[in-house]
Amino acid sequence: MNSDKIPTQQEIQKDVKNFLEEKYGAKVAFAEPDYVGSKSGEQTTEDENLGQIKFDLKPEELEQYLNMFVVGQDEAVAILSTKICTHFHRMKYELENPRHEEIIGSVKSNILLIGPTGVGKTYIVKLIAHKIGVPFVKGDATKFSETGYVGGDVEDLVRDLVKEAKGNIKLAEYGIIYIDEIDKIASSQGHWGPDVSRTGVQRNLLKLMEETEVDLKAPHDLASQMEAVMETQRTGKAPRKKINTKNILFIVSGAFDKMEQIVRKRVKSNKIGFLEKEQAIISGDKYLELITTEDLIKYGFESEFVGRLPVIGILKNLGVEGLYQIMRNPRSSVISGKKRDFLAYGIELELDDDALREIAERADKEKTGARGLVSVMEKILMPFEKKMPSTIIKRLFVNRELVNNPKNALQIMLIESEIAEFQRDFLTETGIVMEFTPEAKTYLHNEFDEGEGVGEYLKHNFKDYGYGLKLAGNDSFRITPNVLENPGEFLDSLIKKSYKKNKV
Repeated sequence: MNSDKIPTQQEIQKDVKNFLEEKYGAKVAFAEPDYVGSKSGEQTTEDENLGQIKFDLKPEELEQYLNMFVVGQDEAVAILSTKICTHFHRMKYELENPRHEEIIGSVKSNILLIGPTGVGKTYIVKLIAHKIGVPFVKGDATKFSETGYVGGDVEDLVRDLVKEAKGNIKLAEYGIIYIDEIDKIASSQGHWGPDVSRTGVQRNLLKLMEETEVDLKAPHDLASQMEAVMETQRTGKAPRKKINTKNILFIVSGAFDKMEQIVRKRVKSNKIGFLEKEQAIISGDKYLELITTEDLIKYGFESEFVGRLPVIGILKNLGVEGLYQIMRNPRSSVISGKKRDFLAYGIELELDDDALREIAERADKEKTGARGLVSVMEKILMPFEKKMPSTIIKRLFVNRELVNNPKNALQIMLIESEIAEFQRDFLTETGIVMEFTPEAKTYLHNEFDEGEGVGEYLKHNFKDYGYGLKLAGNDSFRITPNVLENPGEFLDSLIKKSYKKNKV
């Protein structure tokens, strides 16, 4: 082996991986190599520009953009648009005025979103990050409370921002971290055990949401740590190892299923300013709009943690009308995604208004918000998605009848398809037009439960009709139920009649 040869990063990684797996087993974590620039292959630095961030985006401009995609969440959209735009405008001001006096104790506008599952929390935040041009990562709080150690996974979200920013650390420091199911790390009052872990996760998140420095190399990633040491020895340069969380915006969300009861109890116990009549008309989402810091602490969050989430947005349950409006939106990812699935096979998918309403009503019963729309759509359209690519059908029109009886609709469609294919092939081979009466189609529908095998049946039983119809002098022929009951006998009878007629 040539000792003068300088190993590549990939060779080092492979050797270190083999060594550690041999010594510690295959459970050792391995990260990607040091972050590199997309063109030069050199380590990116904090001097990378931030030109792609739309610091100048105004709240009403962002609100207008979001309303193109989001249905039924006007108040939450207004809050998010305002506070997130202000956050980035403030960052721009501080970048352009580096000598400004630092505000001691200033609290970043981190955001808490409260709302049931499937109302669009993640979708809205993704839209915002895309519009502003900053890296975005998502994590689930439940993962942090179940790992058995506090901190590692939480800080990995910060490291993931650098990956999303393609190694641009400076850009990553202006990214958005979204953590869902935050209500799952609330501690239960008077309990021990798992709640210790939940409180620990809250405290660790508190550090990140404030300002701290996170190592780009995870302490539990042994291979990555060794690679970094070897790379420093090889090049004599130590790459930047930390990312600052000062300007990273944290958005956390959860369903907070029991929060309504907590707020209701507080409101009813507080007689000041509340008449019995006023209390009676407050219900559901309206109670959540009255949420206070006291309620969040009662739910199981530490006061310091709540203090780092000064902005609260409430997302409402969509209901049938909201789900219906989502599908009617021309930018709906539910409908456009399903249309693209079929378009991948060259099939055009179209749904009428009655079908959309029926799907919305079914999805509402599943109580999973917009996710219910996807689930209901898949149940209805999966058989069509399986069968249609093997047919000559290039358009699927979905109406309420199809939604209510997809099996029957698919059977009719398959029969129509095989009939059409038979007619086309028969005309090509013989020059004779074969027509099917509605009664004939109904006959085939009753005979073939699954709608399959019709084509083979027609080809087999009408294989002699080309020759026979020509003898009879026919250039077209109508197939009726009588013909289908015994095609051979009918053809013999037809030829005999034609023969007698010609003989006379």
